[in-house]
Amino acid sequence: MELLFAVIGGAGLAFAVRYLAPARETYGIAVLPAIGSAVTAIIWAALTWLQWPFDGGWIWVVSLLAAPLAALIVAIVLPRRRIKSDAALLESLSRA
Repeated sequence: MELLFAVIGGAGLAFAVRYLAPARETYGIAVLPAIGSAVTAIIWAALTWLQWPFDGGWIWVVSLLAAPLAALIVAIVLPRRRIKSDAALLESLSRA
């Protein structure tokens, strides 16, 4: 049950990153929450396998901070790659 709460919290924090990062029109509204949810679930599962107690505070801190961090990285990298890819596609279609 705690995993579910952690994943929902990670999705919410990643969703908030969408409105803090520039160029959000280059990706969909659900991209960052989906990445935040996945990262939170993976980190939570890994930490429980490492015997971190699920009712301890540090597993929550690490898991919930990983989500917005991963979302921020994607929010910075994805628009640059998308704009470059769109420009290359436009260039190749213009030549035809």
